[in-house]
Amino acid sequence: MIKYLSRGEIAEHLGLTLSAIKGYDARGYLPEADAKIGRNFGWRVETIDEWNANRPGRGARTDLDDTSH
Repeated sequence: MIKYLSRGEIAEHLGLTLSAIKGYDARGYLPEADAKIGRNFGWRVETIDEWNANRPGRGARTDLDDTSH
């Protein structure tokens, strides 16, 4: 059985506040949900762990990342 995390469970899993996760989601920073049932979204633990490992840290300047080379 596949386990999907809600936004609240993502916050708990990462040690962040629910409002931080909702903020990431509102700005489009969360990865695309792995499942959607009605208005409910779910993310696999692996999806969130990969996203968390690769997301910029607090205050990171993403505009300085020149990946065009």
